Amino acid sequence: MEQQIYKGKLTQFHRLKIAKKEDLTKNTFSLELEIPEDLKENFKFEAGQFVSVKFNAEEKEVINDYSMTSAPYEEKIALGIKINSPNGVTAQLYKNYQAGDELLVSEPNGRFTLVSKPSEFRTIVGFAAGIGITPILSHFKNILHNEPRTRLFLFLGNKRSEELVYRDLLDNLAKQHHNRLQIFYFYSQEKTADQFFYGRLDAKKLNLIINQILHLDDTDEESTIWDAVDEVLICGKGEMIKTLANACYHHGIPKKNIHFELFEEFNDDIYPVEKEFPLIENVEVDFQLLGKNYQTVLSNNREKILQQLLIQKFPVPYSCKSGICGSCECTVEEGEVELLENEYLTEKEEAQGKILACMSIAKTKKIKLNFDFN
Repeated sequence: MEQQIYKGKLTQFHRLKIAKKEDLTKNTFSLELEIPEDLKENFKFEAGQFVSVKFNAEEKEVINDYSMTSAPYEEKIALGIKINSPNGVTAQLYKNYQAGDELLVSEPNGRFTLVSKPSEFRTIVGFAAGIGITPILSHFKNILHNEPRTRLFLFLGNKRSEELVYRDLLDNLAKQHHNRLQIFYFYSQEKTADQFFYGRLDAKKLNLIINQILHLDDTDEESTIWDAVDEVLICGKGEMIKTLANACYHHGIPKKNIHFELFEEFNDDIYPVEKEFPLIENVEVDFQLLGKNYQTVLSNNREKILQQLLIQKFPVPYSCKSGICGSCECTVEEGEVELLENEYLTEKEEAQGKILACMSIAKTKKIKLNFDFN
């Protein structure tokens, strides 16, 4: 994940030394960070998580999030990073920091995670595009290490073969675990010998994958591999996530089993909003953020709370606006709201009154929120 975001909550950073820096392609590179013995506990993590890196670019302090490619059992922090622009801040990170230099790195965060089930037979499918392979690589390495009964299928899209990162590592994993891991590469701007692997990963391609790759199941002659899928992992840009998540859902995968990580700001809903609410006009909103109290009035409850507060120029924290990242998490202290979709909060947190402002609609004339709930 790479996304410069406003940090609405205090984040703990530690100085870590760059142990290794390596070029992956012409516009991607990896960093391996050295974890001192006294910080081992602070940097324990789950597969699929990310760290925030604070560094200087053009004399300004920048905070970017980067997903880890390392698995927890490897006991190291390894990041895969893409340079989107030759003049962007990530290009400055690449240019100005070398092995031996120190970076300010947050403790691991994020909920693009899975519960480990080493004793169960599971089928997990991953879809990734470009640098979106990073957290899924962490997941797949971890599952192959810890879950001997789980089989994995990875569908990885890139524009061209020269932009494919971690190709050797992925091929070695597939060779080493040939009975449990299959990987398929797709290219959207490079002709392939088999037309099947040409084009973007989208709903149409998913339908072909289900019918031509995930069809016959050797472990159960009465069902298909797709019928046996327990979890789906999707990582990439917003439009890809939206398209594939909905396609997976319409092909029978429950929403709770479809997990995604966003690699850019995305303002659309991942799933269509299917509920209708009575119109409430002039909604009074009180909220606390970073120790300050704010009051305002929303014209009505037709739009979500976060989006309306941003239009009014309030400094509320956000990254994705799609209920994925959790940056706009807050607690409802007065009034009622409806949380439309939720990929982030647990059932326990929802029961405690936690919501995601970007996916919530006001249901009462007055609501009071607290973004400083920690």
